[in-house]
Amino acid sequence: MSLLGGIRPPIAALSAALLALAALTAIQFGRSGQEAVPEAVLTSQQHFAEDGAIALRASLDESITDLSRTAALFNAGKPVSADTVLDKLGNVYQKWRGTAVLEIKSGKLEAQRGENLPLTAIDRTKLTDDNGLAPRMVRLQNGETRLLTFGVLSWPDKPQQLLVASSSLKFPGVSLGRFRAIAVVDSAGAILSSDGLADPSQAENEEAKGAAKQSKKQLTRFAKSAARKAEQHPLKAKEPGSGGFPGISGSLLGDSRGGERSVAGYATLSGSTPGEGTAATALGLTVVSSVEVTEGADTAVSTFFGVAAAGALLLIGALAIALLIGTVQKPLLQLFLESRRLSRGDLTRPVTLPKYGEASRVGAALERLRRQLLGEPAEEQQSDDVERGRRGRIGMRALVGTCAALLLVWSAPLVLLINRADGSVKVPQAIVSDQRERTETLADRVRRALNEGHADLTSVASMLGASTTTEEMGQILERTRNEHGRYESLYVVTADGTVTAKAGSAPHHPAGKAPETVPVVLREAGNKPVITEYAEAPGLKGAAVVGELKIDFLNALLKRPGLGEIKVVDGKHRVIGSSTGYRALQGLSGDKLNALVTAANQKSGKGPHASSVVNRDGDGVTIAAAAPFDGGGAAKPLDWTVVSSQPAKGLAIAEYKLQNRTVLAGLLGITAVGACLGWMHIIVVRPLRELAKRAEALADGDRRTVLFPTHHDEVGAVTRSLEVIRQQLVELRKREASGSAGTAGKATPAGRN
Repeated sequence: MSLLGGIRPPIAALSAALLALAALTAIQFGRSGQEAVPEAVLTSQQHFAEDGAIALRASLDESITDLSRTAALFNAGKPVSADTVLDKLGNVYQKWRGTAVLEIKSGKLEAQRGENLPLTAIDRTKLTDDNGLAPRMVRLQNGETRLLTFGVLSWPDKPQQLLVASSSLKFPGVSLGRFRAIAVVDSAGAILSSDGLADPSQAENEEAKGAAKQSKKQLTRFAKSAARKAEQHPLKAKEPGSGGFPGISGSLLGDSRGGERSVAGYATLSGSTPGEGTAATALGLTVVSSVEVTEGADTAVSTFFGVAAAGALLLIGALAIALLIGTVQKPLLQLFLESRRLSRGDLTRPVTLPKYGEASRVGAALERLRRQLLGEPAEEQQSDDVERGRRGRIGMRALVGTCAALLLVWSAPLVLLINRADGSVKVPQAIVSDQRERTETLADRVRRALNEGHADLTSVASMLGASTTTEEMGQILERTRNEHGRYESLYVVTADGTVTAKAGSAPHHPAGKAPETVPVVLREAGNKPVITEYAEAPGLKGAAVVGELKIDFLNALLKRPGLGEIKVVDGKHRVIGSSTGYRALQGLSGDKLNALVTAANQKSGKGPHASSVVNRDGDGVTIAAAAPFDGGGAAKPLDWTVVSSQPAKGLAIAEYKLQNRTVLAGLLGITAVGACLGWMHIIVVRPLRELAKRAEALADGDRRTVLFPTHHDEVGAVTRSLEVIRQQLVELRKREASGSAGTAGKATPAGRN
């Protein structure tokens, strides 16, 4: 008999599945909501560090690209003095702490602006090596770290010069909120720069001084741990199936003090595409953010619920298994033994009849066949057919369905009713604050991206003059467009609105209209928003270099894991860009989001400020935040706001974790019932129903139909026994027919005499 067939394996598998599910239910429900710090808070800190890493990497790469591109623009023009180079560089970009030009061969310092640069740390003999011009970090005497970026100035018949710029490893526009610290860590775990830490020397009292020292020590320990974890392979560092941030990131738990615990997130600098590095990622830096959160287990459910649910499952499961054994397995095994007895010729005692269903029908047919083997004609047994309807009234399908319904009494309420999280779900304040601060950081990132685009146009415009031909303008524009993927098109517009040179797609500037005096303008091209930036060209009277940004570039900036759906809206609350699918220039959906944007743009105190809110309605709980543009640069006049919104049910909050585990337990129960009882129906019930029909037909006198077993199990064994009985009945008929023929042959001659 097959090990996987028959009635026993499905019942055994169902018993094992129910026992395992009961144990899992007791253990998992007992652990739910008992964490000192909710998992959602830890995940939020991880995402915060990822935002810092993305912002720092983008800022460093932009600085490196800007310096090398500016050097290339100077090299394409006529030779100018070192002072002119630094003055133009300073007028366009204000991102570097110091700049300098020195002659490579002699080492002579030609010009310098800003802070003194550690030029003695530059080995000029190795500049021609591979990666000789790669950025490098230098430690100053005061302990601060600077990133040196290089470009080469080269003109015919003039000595080559090295353009050097230094920048600090500070985070551009990362909103820290209160009680948060963030740091840049090297591969050895040393803190290169930090923000948000209180200075112990400026503490008001001894308690505050001790807390500041403790926070600094805790951040140092976090930095060491993050540096060790950053050495992992990116694919091995993440859980299977997790996506989002392409680098290594995670969260850390720190010390507990006074009912609060330090938690941290860390993230390495990585490229926007997995596996593709940049100049900044080669520096081996890691971002670590630390914050104090309120500690305390969230008792969303007591341990008693898990134990009670497991006990109820064991009780219901035991009843269902007993029903299957008593009404399905035992009658089938009894049929197997009775059929084998008859096939072996033991006809002395009647067949024991099961009480219900197809087993009873097969048993009745076996009894009739036993009597036929003893010589009773099948025609005389027709009166027994009135009992068939009564025997088949409760079939095995009904019995198996009853067991399934019994088990679903436990599973269905877990899936549909029990532990439902409603609008009263408690959202940790740390998550709400992180939603606001991350949205504000993202708003600053978008604003800076617009400013950087305008600075690039200003740099290009400064290189154009009356002697620059249209062909040369086109080459400069095409090179700029290839170096920066943010532009849909670049072109030069004269004072009378004529486009003299262009690169990329067709311009959307109105024909015959002078260039705009506003740095950034939002236009509508049909149902498509067009973000257009203007930079005046001093060498061309009234002309300007114009760049139209790709909407996809803006949308790519908005993709942040853990923030939900992110949109950029203008002053009329029309959607300009989004992290997900959207209809451009349409209004925000929902009055609550519109009210949040309006509240965030209220000028109170120094100006507008980011806001966050927890919305509770019939659809559930939603965390939303809005952050208006707040800062200088070309994007300052824009009345734009970044809005983020995400449902709380997607976060690892205790109530939702409990709901998800409850639903999972119910689904596992339904799966176990469906798999095991479905297996039983296919292997046992359906073949037994067919067997009942064939057995009754055989008992009614059908001797021609051969009975073949479907499976090598109990039903198959009964089928084989019936086939043996059929053959015995055929042989019995033949013997009776031959005997009757012989008797008739002898009687005829005697009659003739």
